Amino acid sequence: MSFPSQAEEQALHERVLKKNESLASQDVFRVFMAPITRVLCRNRRKTKEEAHDAVCDVLMEYLENPERYLAHKSKLSSYLTRNAEMQVRDMYRSQEARQRREREFGEAIELRATAPNRSLEIIVEARHLVGQLEQAIQEQDRAALGLILQGERSTDALAKAMNLPQLSEKELRREVKRNRDRLMKTLGRIGKEE
Repeated sequence: MSFPSQAEEQALHERVLKKNESLASQDVFRVFMAPITRVLCRNRRKTKEEAHDAVCDVLMEYLENPERYLAHKSKLSSYLTRNAEMQVRDMYRSQEARQRREREFGEAIELRATAPNRSLEIIVEARHLVGQLEQAIQEQDRAALGLILQGERSTDALAKAMNLPQLSEKELRREVKRNRDRLMKTLGRIGKEE
């Protein structure tokens, strides 16, 4: 099947613009699906399924917004074919980007199961470290340490956890930093002991 003449394309476009003619969309698919798919398969060396998907997307977009086509610039078949080629190119780039992301992610993070005896060792070490932390850190500092280890950086939240009195903003920041540094040094000492 070949493309229709320019007069036939223009008549079909006028029918689509009316939006109340129910068979116009069916005719658009009947007239343009096969020729554009054939062009894409030949020019882009794509599979028939990929070309078919791209043409479907382009024809649906055209039927939703037929006013985007400007008849004085090109033939309708040229407009739709060009859009389908761009759609195929976008699909290809998207697929390549997804494969590259998956490959890079797979190289960066290797998922391995921990050996059963190693996981038991980790549990024992963690319990030992928690015991040392409980001995080295006072009860009132545990809440602040928990927030610090969770990545909390808000001066107000840390001041509240450290039970600091109402101070000016500058003094409060200085006290939070002093207490935070003290807690981090304590953690560092415990880590060095191990």
